Amino acid sequence: MECVFCKIVKGELPSRKVYESENVVAFHDIQPQAPVHIVIIPKKHIPTMNDVGAEDDAVVAEIFAAARQIAAEQGIDASGYRLINNCNADGGQVVYHLHIHLLGGRKLGALVADSAS
Repeated sequence: MECVFCKIVKGELPSRKVYESENVVAFHDIQPQAPVHIVIIPKKHIPTMNDVGAEDDAVVAEIFAAARQIAAEQGIDASGYRLINNCNADGGQVVYHLHIHLLGGRKLGALVADSAS
């Protein structure tokens, strides 16, 4: 069964794209956690960060270049933004297609809640 992000890449599911190149696409998250919440993905299906191989180095670099460009276009580059990659279940990954969340547009809180345990 094809993942939801692969369907977005193929145009089978709608998305509000903000960036697209030969290898990368970025779109608004459907459940935004900040005023700006963009998901940036490679068009190639790579399940997790653990599955990135040496042959994928260029696309990973392109993802980060796209993040810088998108942050500037969204007007959050100077004030600041966060890039997040969740890997596997304990890391909070829900869709098993490599992706980076770009969040900004307000002061962001702690990344992980403090815990006594």
